[in-house]
Amino acid sequence: MRDEGSVDDRLAARLGMLRTERGWSLDELAGRSGVSRSTLSRLERGELSPTTTVLGQLCTVYGRTMSRLLMEVEAEPPQLVPAGLQQVWRDERTGFVRRSVSPPHAGLRAELIEGTLDAGAVVSYENAPVPGVEQHIWVLEGTVEITVDGTVHTVRRGDCLRFRLRGPSNFHCPGPERVRYALIIVLP
Repeated sequence: MRDEGSVDDRLAARLGMLRTERGWSLDELAGRSGVSRSTLSRLERGELSPTTTVLGQLCTVYGRTMSRLLMEVEAEPPQLVPAGLQQVWRDERTGFVRRSVSPPHAGLRAELIEGTLDAGAVVSYENAPVPGVEQHIWVLEGTVEITVDGTVHTVRRGDCLRFRLRGPSNFHCPGPERVRYALIIVLP
């Protein structure tokens, strides 16, 4: 008998989710993958562990690498991320500091970042990391000018700017003091 929440259990649940997200019946998935309907049913119920070959066939049908599929079934991330374990990255050239308050995880779509920019600093991005990514920027201290889709938005302490990012963006801290903001990123 397997432990509740084992990798095999999470994999079985994920395989079932992938099929239902596409609106496919077991028969349709069997036709697309070459894996029998009964095997698929047993896999999704967690009664059978997939072989490498079967998992490879299913990954092909779902358009995923095996490593990505397995990453999607990793254990849940910790609920508490202590401040001392949050990763901080500094760009000394621009005066930008980025703290991963809630780091990304394969099973989650959102992450929370704390950003600070020194007065006068400019940070530009040529493209969206993921087209259509949703972003919410809540300014905690200071003022920042954010350019998205060619429009400059002046975001002051307490203000929140939200948008879907599809192209370049620019962050400028006009000063006189630094800006500190919370950035919530939600994958499409």
